[in-house]
Amino acid sequence: MLRDIVAIRGGGEVGTAIAHKLRRSGFKVFIIENENPFSIRRTVSYAQAVFDNEMMVQGIKGVRVEDMEGILEAWKNKQIPIIVDSECDVLKEIPVDILVDAIMAKKNLGTHRDMAAITIALGPGFEAVKDVDIVIETKVGHDQGRLIFEGSAEPETNMPGESDGFEYNKVQNSPAEGIAKTFAEIGDQVSKGQKLAEVAGHVIRAQQHGMLRGIIKDGSKVWKDQKILEIDPEVSEEQCYRLSQRSRDVAGGVLEAIMYLKNEKKLNID
Repeated sequence: MLRDIVAIRGGGEVGTAIAHKLRRSGFKVFIIENENPFSIRRTVSYAQAVFDNEMMVQGIKGVRVEDMEGILEAWKNKQIPIIVDSECDVLKEIPVDILVDAIMAKKNLGTHRDMAAITIALGPGFEAVKDVDIVIETKVGHDQGRLIFEGSAEPETNMPGESDGFEYNKVQNSPAEGIAKTFAEIGDQVSKGQKLAEVAGHVIRAQQHGMLRGIIKDGSKVWKDQKILEIDPEVSEEQCYRLSQRSRDVAGGVLEAIMYLKNEKKLNID
């Protein structure tokens, strides 16, 4: 019997969109994070609550909690609790019905089907049936948000998009491993060639003009080729504070997967 309790591993933008949608749909949701979460779109990521203790995203507040009591208190206040627990020990204390892996590390960091009655994972690195019940496609494009019942998601690439007749890459990666120093804020209008960050002596400059929609937290430790910022020529400053279509599509896929599996497994709400 399900009580509709959902644990989400990872509170970046996509994990946040999932938590937001499931909370609105009546589920009891909590997010599991590590002590130093990595997020580019920090203005729409509940992971930011790890540093700031709370984070408001489109009308629903996420709050950092320390234990099971804090989770229950957050639910009572209609909030989304975020707990720092890299080993997922909290799963031994709370009867989780549904587990969603939204870490998006492109590899499985320990999620398996025995963790909950329903298990769902996002993006490449997981195999449906073997690792989890269903995998959700995260690659931008026609299939984003698609349910994968067998096999794995497509590998993600930074393929160029097109705006006003020219090609551009929204995402820029770190050229080296090290501690990142940033020189711009989310919501800034940036110009091509503008210095935005520096890692281990390597300067990262804007590859095109546009709105800085996301950038890592200043002082973050990064590895080579890790995504560290995102520029979009087409978005407004207001959109920097709203969940993207891609994240909402993936969240919709997760909700669909949950309802499908509840029906297929003949699981009822307690």
